This record gives sequence, C-alpha cells and structure tokens, in this order.
Amino acid sequence: MPSPPRSITRRDALKGGAAAVGGAVASGILPGVAPAFVRDRPQLTHGVQSGDPTARTAVVWARGDRPSRMLVEVSRDPGFKRRRTVLGPVLTPDTDLTAKVRLRQLPAGEELHYRVRLEDLRDPTVTSRPVDGRLRTAPRLLGDVSFVWSGDLAGQNFGINPDFGGFRIFDAMRRLRPDFFVCSGDTVYADGPLTETVALPDGRTWRNVVTPAKAKVAESLEEFRGQYAYNLLDEALRRFNAVVPQINQWDDHEVTNNWYPSETLTDDGPDARYTEKSVDVLTARARQAFFEWLPIGPQRAEAGRIYRRIGYGPLLDLFVLDCRTYKDPNGENRYADPRRGLLGAAQRDWLEQELAASQATWKVLATDLPLGLVVPDGPGAQEGIAQGDPGAPLGRELEFADVLRSAYDADVTGIVLITADVHYTAAHHYDADRGAVDEFAPFWEFVSGPLNAGGFGPAPLDGTFGPEARFVAAPPRVAASPLEVAQYFGHVRIDGESRVMTVDLRDTDGRSLFAVDLQPDDLLARHRIHAR
Repeated sequence: MPSPPRSITRRDALKGGAAAVGGAVASGILPGVAPAFVRDRPQLTHGVQSGDPTARTAVVWARGDRPSRMLVEVSRDPGFKRRRTVLGPVLTPDTDLTAKVRLRQLPAGEELHYRVRLEDLRDPTVTSRPVDGRLRTAPRLLGDVSFVWSGDLAGQNFGINPDFGGFRIFDAMRRLRPDFFVCSGDTVYADGPLTETVALPDGRTWRNVVTPAKAKVAESLEEFRGQYAYNLLDEALRRFNAVVPQINQWDDHEVTNNWYPSETLTDDGPDARYTEKSVDVLTARARQAFFEWLPIGPQRAEAGRIYRRIGYGPLLDLFVLDCRTYKDPNGENRYADPRRGLLGAAQRDWLEQELAASQATWKVLATDLPLGLVVPDGPGAQEGIAQGDPGAPLGRELEFADVLRSAYDADVTGIVLITADVHYTAAHHYDADRGAVDEFAPFWEFVSGPLNAGGFGPAPLDGTFGPEARFVAAPPRVAASPLEVAQYFGHVRIDGESRVMTVDLRDTDGRSLFAVDLQPDDLLARHRIHAR
C-alpha cells in the first residue's frame, strides 16, 4: 500500500507565518525599529512540561529552536521575587534540541512556580523570552491527593481539529486542578497517519491539522520525534502541560499496533506501509523519541526503563507498569508456563517486592493493558492478558495470578488498577468468590479513554479473576469520531482525613458519569456507588 501524500494544511502555513512574526518580535526586528543592537534570541518552541513529581524532586522539560543552554527558575512566589536558578544542559541536535532538568531539594506538598529560559551559547546575556509553568510536589504528611488519567491521543485519523476545539479534553482535566496526570499509554499514534478530512457516517466532516510527520507511519527517528511535536501544536495540551505534571507510560502505538519484541512485520495489510520491517529497530527509535519529548525522569537501575514506583505521600504509591517491552508474542495465549507473560521476570519480581514494601494506604497500578478484557489481535491471537477462558489462569493470566497471590500472602491491601487502551470507560470489580482464582483480596479496575481518538468497545470480560462490570459507557459503533461520542478520562481524589478514595469517570467536558467511594478501613469490601 503506498504511503499517503505529504500535505501541509492552511494551519501549517499560518503557523509558519506566525513563527516568522514571532522571530521578528524576539529579535527586535519590528517596523520602524533598527535591529542593529539586538542579537537574535533563542526561542522555546513547544511550551514547557513537568513530570514524575515526588516530595523533593520533579522533572522540567523544554525544547528550543537552536543549540542553547536551559535555565530553570523555581519559586514559591508566582512573581519570582525569591527564586532559585538551576543551570540545565545544553540543547543539541542529538536530542532533537530537547532538554530536561531534574529539580531537587524542593519543599514537599507545595505548589511551586517555575520559569524556563534558553541562554545563547555565544552570549549568556542574551536569553529567550521566559515560559512559565506550575507544579505541585508530593506531600510528606497526610493531605488531599487528586489526579487524572486517560490515554490514546490522535488515533484512528482523529487529530487536532480546530473546529472541535483541538484536544479540548485537556481543558476539562485542567479545570479540576489535579496534582498530576497519568497517561496510560498511546501518548502518540506513530502508526496512525492523518488525512486532512474524514467523512463521517452522519454527513459531517472531521478536519485535521496535518504535518509531514503525521502524513505517514513513523519509521525514522525524525518521524517518531515528529509525532510528539505534532501533539504539542495543540493549545489546550500546552496549557495543560504548563500547570499539571505528567507521569507517562507507553503501550503499542508509540511504535506500531499490537507490537511485541522480536516481531517482524509482514508485506500484507497495514504492515505493507512499512519499509523497515524489524519491530526492534522501530522500537529503539520510538523509545529514544519517547524519552526525548516527554518529562520522564531517567531510571538509575536500567537505561530506558519505563516501569517505576512514584511515591506520592503516605496515602498513595503509584506503580507505573510496562506491559509492552518484555511481552511475549501475541499467540493464542494458552500455555502453562508462569515464566512467560507481559511483565518479564525482573519487572514481576520488582512489582511483588515493591507492593510488599509499600506503606501507602492505596497502591495504584497503572497498567497499559486491562486485566480482564479480551482484546484479540486477529484470528487465534490475543493482544491482552485475558484469552476468553473463564476457568483457571492460562497464558499471561498466570503471572498476574502470581502477583495477586504474592500480595495476598504479604497482606498487601488497597490495590486499585487504572488503565485506558480500549477506547471507552468502565468500572470493573474483581472478587475471588466469582472467579477461578481464590487467593486475592477484592479490588477494582477502572478503564477510561480515549483522550482524542476513535471510540470502540465494549470488550467481553474474562471470568478468571471474577470481574463484574459495574458501569460501562461505550460508543454505538467501531471507530466512532469525537464528534459522535464522548471521550473519557478518570479522576481520583483521596481525602487526607478519611483516606477515602473517590474514583470518578468523566466525559470530554468533565461531566461525571459514574463515581465510587473506596473505603480503606475494610479493604474495599464496602463501597458506595453514585450513578449520575
């Protein structure tokens, strides 16, 4: 199948003109003003982002238009009257002119303001215009916690549509003033080219902003980088990024649909779009772009490692899992080898040990694939954990049965799963009394997405772990557009006094569809549901 033509929309042409005007302003080259004494300034090109917040640290990200040095000022005061300046790295083409600074020795549990500038390498007195951001550090003592989550951005040929308000769901999340945002994967759709228009079944037309990188599947490093640059053209996303720290994980579309290690793409179907057939080669390029363009902190234990635990005070430990990097092939998913699965031995051991060691009231597992939903990958193959057999664990279910059993034996309580992936929203309650595994405490799994993509679902539930769907909101047809069906996100609030966790499933504009209060005192045995 030939690649789609490279296209530039009117928005891109206007953007180029705006950039020229912005450059003239930054340089002091304005009508009637002599430019002789003004050196051309560096410019920040894609706003600012922060991520992976803890009680004492956070990561701040920026990108420039040229090699320059990153400077970050941080202050309790929005006016920056008292501030600390952190000297950051030099932006170079090796990282696509992106850079990150890990802020250290921050005060716990406070709203902090930061400001990013770029310093000219020839003359340190010449700097870019500053861009301001805001973040909140994790508390050390009991206090309220609030966060949002979702996933799947710019998929199924639904990209930035100015007529729709762009990625407007980010404005709805921003208005809730969460402490942080968990992106549950599919941060970009590297395998999802965009066309300028999409004809919808009801006669309407969806209109996309299109860039060269989004006009074909990503194969080169530059094309993978272009996926992230495209998303940051959206004003709602940039507003959100400036005030809400992110915690990112990845799934499949950062590389290609339903990928797994050592896979070789075929010459048929969607794979025919690729000239590079090695998924491992594509993955290496995709991982580099992922770490360059997102404010994810480097992991000391393993370069490029995505799974990690982020402690957010005494009430919450967030376990960010990677169900993609160590995944076994998408076969029928019916085997009896517990050493196989999605997590890999090292991540599985890490998860069991970290869960057992956690002293937090709530242990939230951010998974990029749902536990109990059956998600096929073509005839006779499974993409997810479940395989549709409600009996004893088989295949990938074995390792999750092991994780749950280990937590049960260690008296670990307060486990909650959050995910996206399937492009609808649902609340699943798991109970051993209803399933074929009897060594785990009851827990909830909440599904919410997409952020801006085609709607799907619902998928069938596998009965092995005794799931029960307490709420489902899904579109009436496959790949329904954001104009036809709501997009979804989840909102979690933990009360600092009662320690009650309230999980709220919300739509594009922030309306609450379903909420449940999870009680810590009896380990989720009791709950109060609010249907709206």
